[in-house]
Amino acid sequence: MEDASTPSVERRLADRIRTLRTDRGLSLDELARLSGVSRSMISLIERAESSPTANILDKLSAAFGVTLAALFAESASPDAAPLARPADQATWQDPATGYRRRNLSPAGFPSPIELVEVHLPPAARVAYDTGPRSAVIDQQVWLIAGALHLTVGTVTHALGPGDCLAMRLDAPVVFHNPGETEAHYLVALTNRPVGASAWP
Repeated sequence: MEDASTPSVERRLADRIRTLRTDRGLSLDELARLSGVSRSMISLIERAESSPTANILDKLSAAFGVTLAALFAESASPDAAPLARPADQATWQDPATGYRRRNLSPAGFPSPIELVEVHLPPAARVAYDTGPRSAVIDQQVWLIAGALHLTVGTVTHALGPGDCLAMRLDAPVVFHNPGETEAHYLVALTNRPVGASAWP
């Protein structure tokens, strides 16, 4: 498994963000305007010269119309393997809070579902203030161990082990670990264009 601090993780993130930007025909200035992230910061991230926080990555993913997990993935390919071994699952650590996330889903395999494993340190708080997005992203959080206060918009849910919360990412979201031990949870996400049906 890749270590959270290895250059390959930062390089993969840098390459992915640059690819998403160029595929959409966006300049650095245009992406800065859409995301609210400064042009200079985006440039540093694309050169793997800066370690962005989770909040910054969330702003960029919202501007691209993808999930945050998609920033650590590869472009979908019909030749991608359907099985992801632990060594293939990208792991990243937020430099601001120390929270660790691991993309569990097979990289590049075409699927509407993304799975992410997260470890949130005691007392840590991760806030995503993006709000409405250009795509419909549904998310479910299943708490495996520890305690988690999850605020969606203005409503806070207190989760204990085994609890599962479903939400749509159309409002600010805050993850807070109020406990003295690490919170360990699984996140499942789906992403579809606005107006598309949630059911086949």
